[in-house]
Amino acid sequence: MKKIFLSLAVLLLALISVLVFNTFRLSSKQMQGVAPLPALTLNDSVVSHLSEAIQFRTVSYEDLSLMDSTQFEKFVGYLAKTYPLVHSRLKLERVNSYGLLYEWKGKSTSLKPALLMGHYDVVPVVQGTEKMWKHQPFAGDIAEGFVYGRGTLDDKVTVMGVLEAVEHLLKSNFTPERSFYLAFGHDEEISGRNGAQQIAALLESRKVELEYVVDEGGVIKIDGVSGINQPIALIGVAEKGYTTLQLSATGDGGHSSMPPVQTSIGMLAEAIDKLQKHPFPARLGGAAGYMQDYLAPEMPFSTKLAMANRWLLNSVIIGILEKTNAGNAMVRTSIAPTVIHAGVKDNVLPVEAIAKINFRILPGDSVKTVIDYVKKVVGNERITVESLKQFDSEPSPVSDTATVGFRALHRTIKACFPTSIVAPYLVVGATDARYYKNVSKNLYRFMPVRMNDEDLKRPHGTNERISIEDFKNVVRFYVELVKGS
Repeated sequence: MKKIFLSLAVLLLALISVLVFNTFRLSSKQMQGVAPLPALTLNDSVVSHLSEAIQFRTVSYEDLSLMDSTQFEKFVGYLAKTYPLVHSRLKLERVNSYGLLYEWKGKSTSLKPALLMGHYDVVPVVQGTEKMWKHQPFAGDIAEGFVYGRGTLDDKVTVMGVLEAVEHLLKSNFTPERSFYLAFGHDEEISGRNGAQQIAALLESRKVELEYVVDEGGVIKIDGVSGINQPIALIGVAEKGYTTLQLSATGDGGHSSMPPVQTSIGMLAEAIDKLQKHPFPARLGGAAGYMQDYLAPEMPFSTKLAMANRWLLNSVIIGILEKTNAGNAMVRTSIAPTVIHAGVKDNVLPVEAIAKINFRILPGDSVKTVIDYVKKVVGNERITVESLKQFDSEPSPVSDTATVGFRALHRTIKACFPTSIVAPYLVVGATDARYYKNVSKNLYRFMPVRMNDEDLKRPHGTNERISIEDFKNVVRFYVELVKGS
């Protein structure tokens, strides 16, 4: 018996030694020796320009007949008037009328060009919520140190920030080493298929190879994550896929006084309940794994130990992440019932009940595997499962962090926001960047705006706003990114 206990003690000691050794072997992946940059002197006109841009109601609707094309045309005209050097020295092409592609020739033809992108369409304000706004959503009010309005965070901030930066550089006759493209879509909020997808297809047809692409996506999360109090600059290196499935249950109609054991609504409710009780399997890896690699060295010892030994403690880490909505979305394909249609009268049994369920697909899964999984879990032949297909997209490839583009972003973040920790991550939403996978392997999603948990509710929500200081930092960031690339 003593020999058994001794053997177990030796094995335990060996295991502890391995765990501790792996923990101490972790080294920081943060770029060292980057000098903080002084503040960039910018005229207050940059803020008034953003304010004026918000006042154009460039709203995207799924029903294209609701689109006010005059607002889009006026916005494009406003850009030409506001940024005269950009429009006189860069080549501009309009794609599908309102998609904008600028080309800025660099000094070196041996360097692949880079692309900075964004979108200037915005989502509608939900009818009836206008009174919840502190300032009207399309007034562009400047108050209490903020610019208020739809698009201040999603995503006129990027479009205006990039153009302000380029105009600023052109005023000093600056020419970048590599060429840059600027691409601004007009329908990202309804899939980007007439804007970004067509711009990307145009570049592909011309056999353009981009060194890297930077779109919106990650932000600087100023309230950090568990165990890290410093701001974390999240650079999206991949994004989840997207599909919406329609589940239709068919039952017997008739009078509600003589119902069957299960109505069409009952069948549908049972199917949704099954899906929510049987989520997709969770896993770490890919972009989420990259994130852990970058954050682990900056964490307290106990957390660092777990992150350094994922081979043993993977399930523990997943268990921790699953406890929050954001963490859960990072490790599995998510299931979100969003629409239900059934019934017309309280004493009439509906023949058909329909639900729409949105899935954000983890890399490694696909639209097909989602459909197959749902059919298996639901397990009811009286319920049909079909993809709506309109906005389907597969998960993106994972872009490498050992590239010119990622290093340029990393260096610029450290220079502009020196207290921030840089980390790759998985974007759980969809961006226009996914359309550029055929012209570049290096697609990054980052918006240089500081946000906390409360701010993250503002895009697509009420009281969308950006501080004056933050917008000036956006301009400064793009100035330094271009200069350092």
